[in-house]
Amino acid sequence: MKVAVIPARGGSKRIPRKNVREFADKPMIAHSIECALNSSAFDRVIVSTDDEQIAEIARRHCAEVPFMRPAELSNDHAGTTEVIAHAVGWLRDQRIVPSAVCCIYATAPFIRSEDLLKGLALLEAGKWQYVFSATTYGFPIFRSFRINTSSELEMFYPEHFSTRSQDLPEALHDAGQFYWGRPQAWLDHAKVFDRHSTVVMIPRWRVQDIDTPEDWERAQVLWRVLNTPDPNGPRKQGR
Repeated sequence: MKVAVIPARGGSKRIPRKNVREFADKPMIAHSIECALNSSAFDRVIVSTDDEQIAEIARRHCAEVPFMRPAELSNDHAGTTEVIAHAVGWLRDQRIVPSAVCCIYATAPFIRSEDLLKGLALLEAGKWQYVFSATTYGFPIFRSFRINTSSELEMFYPEHFSTRSQDLPEALHDAGQFYWGRPQAWLDHAKVFDRHSTVVMIPRWRVQDIDTPEDWERAQVLWRVLNTPDPNGPRKQGR
């Protein structure tokens, strides 16, 4: 059995109620639910929430909400791994033993079914404990710098000041869409960013984290671009 778990707590300080705020004519979380259901990768799609309104919206869009998340896993300090481990533990308490559990973020409107299926194929075919979505940085991180407490510039990697960009290793970052994992890896709180993990590469133009109002506005612009009909032929947002 393959299970999707979509964590969606009620509290969100930077973008209030972002999990259910309307995005492209539907609640934000509905995009993740619909992608999971349409992918045919899952036997069950579960939303883990502490919020009755989110639970109602999730059920309306055909996801399950078989339990309410406890308060200690619903604050600002609760990590994703702990939340998914709680869901896996609940499943085992019901004598349900999934072969794979995929965390899908509630604010991932650009997630696509084919990427979920690629992740599942990698998990099932390899030695991996986790497979998740990732993309490349748009600029070499080894030439990054910061402003210190004295308002002075400091390079994070000063040894690479003269290194050509093409000679630097490519760096990746989490795309913030989905994380396939083996149930025991979640229960053991195994680190996602480690040697036992691999990734499904997502193009940078289809990745947008949504944590701030500016992120939300950028996501809206990207959605319009991706879903505006092409005069040379139909363009459809993949699911």
